[in-house]
Amino acid sequence: MTLSETTRPARPERPARPERAEGERPTRPAGDRPARPGANRPNGQWKIDGTAPLNGNEEWKQVDDGLAVRERIENIYSKGGFASIDPTDLHGRFRVWGLYTQRKPGIDGGRTATLEPHELEDEYFMLRVRIDGGQLTTEQLRVIANLSIDFGRDTADLTDRQNVQLHWVRVEDMPEIWRRLESVGLGTTEACGDVPRVVLGSPVAGISVEELIDPTPQIDEITSRFIGDPTLSNLPRKFKSAITGHPSQDVVHEINDVAFVAVEHPELGVGYDLWVGGGLSTTPRLGERLGVFVAPEQVAEVWHGVAQIFRDYGYRRLRNKARLKFLLAEWGTEKFRQVLQDEYLGGALPDGLAAPKPPTPGDHVGVHRQKDGRFYIGVTPIVGRVSGPTLAKLADLLEAHGSTRLRTTPHQKLVILDVEGQHVEPLIAELNELGLEARPSLIRRGTIACTGIEFCKLAIVETKVNATKAVKDLEDRLRGFDLPHPISLHVNGCPNSCARIQTADIGLKGQLVTIDGEQVPGYQVHLGGGLASKDRDEAGLGRTVRGLKVAADGIADYTERVVKRFLEERDAATDETFARWAHRADEEALQ
Repeated sequence: MTLSETTRPARPERPARPERAEGERPTRPAGDRPARPGANRPNGQWKIDGTAPLNGNEEWKQVDDGLAVRERIENIYSKGGFASIDPTDLHGRFRVWGLYTQRKPGIDGGRTATLEPHELEDEYFMLRVRIDGGQLTTEQLRVIANLSIDFGRDTADLTDRQNVQLHWVRVEDMPEIWRRLESVGLGTTEACGDVPRVVLGSPVAGISVEELIDPTPQIDEITSRFIGDPTLSNLPRKFKSAITGHPSQDVVHEINDVAFVAVEHPELGVGYDLWVGGGLSTTPRLGERLGVFVAPEQVAEVWHGVAQIFRDYGYRRLRNKARLKFLLAEWGTEKFRQVLQDEYLGGALPDGLAAPKPPTPGDHVGVHRQKDGRFYIGVTPIVGRVSGPTLAKLADLLEAHGSTRLRTTPHQKLVILDVEGQHVEPLIAELNELGLEARPSLIRRGTIACTGIEFCKLAIVETKVNATKAVKDLEDRLRGFDLPHPISLHVNGCPNSCARIQTADIGLKGQLVTIDGEQVPGYQVHLGGGLASKDRDEAGLGRTVRGLKVAADGIADYTERVVKRFLEERDAATDETFARWAHRADEEALQ
């Protein structure tokens, strides 16, 4: 099917390419090549350089907004099928509605960097269901479960951004999928793309005894006012947000573009500490405090101000420099604060305080009392992998025990709310039968993994299968060893760090490695990273050891070896953590 010029936007001169993150093999138009040393070239900052597009991605984004493609999906592509999709819509605008083509089965990781996009992609999609704050009802969960069963070959993965991802989705089914999601208040609007993505929120918002403030009203105001707003639907790159009112700082705020962390000001009461400019990928940078206090009623406007700074001043010429972290690195926090106040807020924010060190873990695993006397239960599936049938059974199980609410978390876990005391243990037993453990091993509890080569076009190595096997092996091998805390093991299929490898005790970055002279799928090892937690005062990135690489089938062997070495050498008198040990240990001890 060929679309007429009246039913589709004019194409740019060059076809759009799939989004490539920092450090990936680029397929740039000529106008997007790095400047020669000393060349004075614009960065594509709209307020400084004007809005003329400087590369193919910026060109197609201005030709037609990504929000507009939904009408074509519903009225044209769902009727004409995959072959009818305009290439620029397919590789560009579809992302704004949570849709990416998935990897064609059978293509090994060695070919990821050599094949063209159309050779890598299948005629099916990954669909990301957006769940702001991770808040779900059992009715909503059942809808997602049935979408997985009816349209996704039973697939469902919990992401580390509180979303649920389905696979094997056909464009023909998207109108019905949207109809079902929106009938229960869910959607996929701006779940991907150069837009404000899901707002992370505390999984125990509104119910925790310890929380300082419930951030739900702030999340609701941001999403109702600004998600789907065409003035923010063409940002330089993705824009990630997080808000928590819980002292455990449970939303990985240091690696978001903008984040609000609850703090109690001695004069102004409870509000938020503002962080900006965090992000990982191949050029990791932790966010920084602006040193201001944000009152709850100011959060939406401050969020909007930061988003507008990114839109107006963010770099657009080179996509591998188009995240907010690069602008912050140039400006510094003092200038960023001044521009935010002077140009976007129209007034100064009061100076603020840093939140204290988290007193408890932020993954909320286990049984905890709610402020109303009932209980919430945090459960761990292995590496976030569930399924449509599992989620359907979970919805039924919760309702049978009197609960109708649950939350997703930024750690690929689930939190069950509103459980009466007499139901806690029976419910835990039945959750275990679903593979959702409330009292997991410390290895299972600390392991997450990205999508990997099974579905992702950018991946080089398998992740979820390898990580799952490693967790089960390690549970046997480390049985009887007394781990002092969960060991975070993060497994990523490529260099882009969707699984946050630089902020794990053991982070594994997928790549081809040479073992005994043979090139095989494997991982580069990062050690000793972590975010602020009860075990560390502040976030820090892991270290790499030259030549330290692990074969894809050697995760359990390496982890067992290094964890046992840690247990032998740690300073128990100071309650030394794995991360602290990994940064002081000799390279030989880390091999």
